[in-house]
Amino acid sequence: MTTSEGRAATAVAAGTEGRAAAAVAARDSYGRLLALLSTTTSDIVWAEDALADAFERALRSWPEQGVPNNPTGWLLTVARNRLRDHWKSAQWQRSVPLDVERDTPVHLDTLDPDAIPDRRLELMLVCAHPAIERAARTPLMLNTVLGFTAEQVGRAFSTPTSTMATRLVRAKRRIKATGIPFRIPDRSDLPDRMAAVLEAIYGAYVIDWATTGPQARPVPTEALHLAEVLTTLVPDDPEAHGLAALVQLSAARLPARLDEHGRFVPLAEQDPTRWNELLIHRAHQHLRTAHARRHLGRFQLEAAVQAVHCARRHTGTTDWPALLDLHRALHTLAPSLGGAVALAVATAEVEGPAAGLTRLDELPNDRARRFQPAKAARAHLLERLGRHTEAAAAYDSAIALTHDPAERGYLEHRRARLCPAHDRP
Repeated sequence: MTTSEGRAATAVAAGTEGRAAAAVAARDSYGRLLALLSTTTSDIVWAEDALADAFERALRSWPEQGVPNNPTGWLLTVARNRLRDHWKSAQWQRSVPLDVERDTPVHLDTLDPDAIPDRRLELMLVCAHPAIERAARTPLMLNTVLGFTAEQVGRAFSTPTSTMATRLVRAKRRIKATGIPFRIPDRSDLPDRMAAVLEAIYGAYVIDWATTGPQARPVPTEALHLAEVLTTLVPDDPEAHGLAALVQLSAARLPARLDEHGRFVPLAEQDPTRWNELLIHRAHQHLRTAHARRHLGRFQLEAAVQAVHCARRHTGTTDWPALLDLHRALHTLAPSLGGAVALAVATAEVEGPAAGLTRLDELPNDRARRFQPAKAARAHLLERLGRHTEAAAAYDSAIALTHDPAERGYLEHRRARLCPAHDRP
């Protein structure tokens, strides 16, 4: 290799490293950075613009100049400088009064984001303000505070990306127009906002859980952290403890979700010895705390379902009758499409696949037709009943609706076992 070729190879490697570092920062730090900037400006849109500018500069400079020692601090510095330029503009100075804390220069070169309190819960409670349209509150938190794209949020809510993007823009403008204060509200205001906050943290867990491959986090870190913090903010809320338990029990099984070759492993086939015992123990503590409050809720029931699954680590078997009882209670207390599919699966394990299929047939056709878990469950039950032609068609539908590469590969493998490729419709 010539000297010039060596320099070129080094440049390519540095460029790859720089782009990878920017991607990691966007994945792990976006929400925290946006919360820090938004609580300073009280304007989510301007904070997003400043942060987007910082990431754009990172993609230009890091591949050439190298990744800084503190990538998060670098991004926050650039974004705040961008905001400071905006604050100095003539239009801003004519319309906004001087704020000493905001406008006084600081030593940005030594800025340490880890030394600044995490403001994400604060921003989430802003997004849950009564002035924000109820249907937009949880999606807004997922997008702004937790950094998920309009496409990811729309997929989680079975809503077209364009519709979700419009809803998010309208909600952000509403926050600025109404002058909602960026602070933790009085405790008397918390109960009315808690449901949307719990849903957002749960949504973050669901989206993280559905992501495998290079973009996946080792565990759903955002949901784990925020759920735990929420229990300190509202220690007497049993649903906050239930949510923390749910996320921890699910995260405990994450190491066993893929095998050593990156292939998806369904829950029933996972090696329980690979589950995280510390997370399971911590989750049981939250469940005991929630139970002591004697007020049952959806997240406590969902956590109890996960606890029964995780009990297989010690018992070696799954208590399906107990799971069926829990799913029936959950479906009565908080009916949902996902819960209905889970109830059908539990019914099939206790009463047989035909009974489970009957449950699936009771789902509303317009929604079930686009719901991937319903299609996958139908395919499995039809396969168990020996109705292979129908099962193959259901597998094809489930595969078409699957965005997770590992899960798609698993479904394609199950589909291929039914009939050769040339026999497929």
